[in-house]
Amino acid sequence: MKQTDDLSDVIKLISDIKHKNIQSSHDVAIRTEKMLDNIISQGKWDSALELMELIKQRIKCFSQSLPDEPTASNIMKHILKVIRTECQSMSKKTGDTHSLHQIVTGDATHELDYSETVSNLKSVLLGYLSEYKEELESSAENIAAQASEHIHSNETILTVGRSRTVERFLKSASKQRMFSVIVVEGAPSYLGHSMASALTKNNIQTTVIPDSAVFAMMSRVNKVIIGTHTVLANGGLRALSGIYVVALAAKHYSIPVMVLSHMYKLTSLYVGSNDHETFNVHASPASVIPYSSGSILNSVNIKNPVFDYVPPELVTLFITHQGGNVPSYIYRLLSEMYHPDDYDM
Repeated sequence: MKQTDDLSDVIKLISDIKHKNIQSSHDVAIRTEKMLDNIISQGKWDSALELMELIKQRIKCFSQSLPDEPTASNIMKHILKVIRTECQSMSKKTGDTHSLHQIVTGDATHELDYSETVSNLKSVLLGYLSEYKEELESSAENIAAQASEHIHSNETILTVGRSRTVERFLKSASKQRMFSVIVVEGAPSYLGHSMASALTKNNIQTTVIPDSAVFAMMSRVNKVIIGTHTVLANGGLRALSGIYVVALAAKHYSIPVMVLSHMYKLTSLYVGSNDHETFNVHASPASVIPYSSGSILNSVNIKNPVFDYVPPELVTLFITHQGGNVPSYIYRLLSEMYHPDDYDM
């Protein structure tokens, strides 16, 4: 094989994420697409197998360095699925046939010889990446365009912290609807304050409440609309810390919980009800209790989790650029995005 061990492109991406040079998942997605474009157009590969190996090397490198940031790995796994699909399509065009049993069971793709040189694979993949880049850039706009279908006049919407996608969604709805928003401040980051500021500048009636007031205010709410860090394979969420409590309160009052998510946040990771702590990340406890508190710090054990696990039964609807889907449909979206052979690496 002509594959190279030069992983400088993915190492640079990892470094930029760690040093906060790029922070939003959208920016990570755009950078990953650009990296894949360079690999396909300039990388040393002749066959689909060699190209897939180059991409897999980067997935493993990224996953080991940033296991809690799945966006880049998800996009690379999606491109692996595209490569497999294109090879299968080209194989059919050249006259290769498969039995009905192979097609039904999915064994047909395993019969393909990915080590064979495919003349126009590069141009086909670059064309797909060009379209995929447009999809990434328009994804937030397409999600926001659905706002008026889900938000009605005189409703009260509750959200948590600050999500750019939710912010854009609410601003889009405000062009056609009059409604009010309750923003949970999301301690200890208090990103809800900046969210409220952004909404009021758009003339949306906004109220900020502390996390402790969620249950008391939930009875006045018509819908909960939130963003998420990751959509898990079972339809659950890895979301901002504090959202689990909000989802439980919404469940108690039978308030629908809508999750706005880009497709690249959908991951093949499955988390059971008893092991959700294993995927969490803990930030410095200094934002919860300052070091200046003195000797009391020797007597307490402080945890500051970044994420909450929200089980699928607490989610009503996922809204992506493709439309709305219930949590039980996530398995179908997963099969469309990734190939089963690439789920675990």
